[in-house]
Amino acid sequence: MIPIKRELQDAGHSSATSERGSDMDTIKLLEKQQLKENIPQFGPGDVLRVKIKVVEGGKERLQAFEGICISRKGGGLNEMFTLRKIASHGIGVERTLPLHSPRVAEILVVKQGSVRRAKLYYLRDRIGKAATRIKEKAYETAKEKK
Repeated sequence: MIPIKRELQDAGHSSATSERGSDMDTIKLLEKQQLKENIPQFGPGDVLRVKIKVVEGGKERLQAFEGICISRKGGGLNEMFTLRKIASHGIGVERTLPLHSPRVAEILVVKQGSVRRAKLYYLRDRIGKAATRIKEKAYETAKEKK
């Protein structure tokens, strides 16, 4: 495929793909500048506390939302994650947030869960404590191995 492009350029033909390529490079460069670097590693099953910037009137404040990560999808600048928590009276609340959004001020991993699925949508059907009960990851330290 690459030799064909070179042949077209040598013959004096302007290739539409080469023009699009430079535009794509510009887009990738802009996206790379907007990516956050201080994001912790997390996945489905982890309990996260996310601080979100909320504007009320003329004031801006941080609002914490703590819940279980039930999915993570997309890639690059378009990556999204969904958190689910049980609010008062047993009502489930889900929030889907862009990972690299300027509105997301901070992401803290409170607890790491051990799950065998990439999407934990089955938690939507659970009621009460069963909706939030996920095994915690077991870590072996160097002292425990001896």
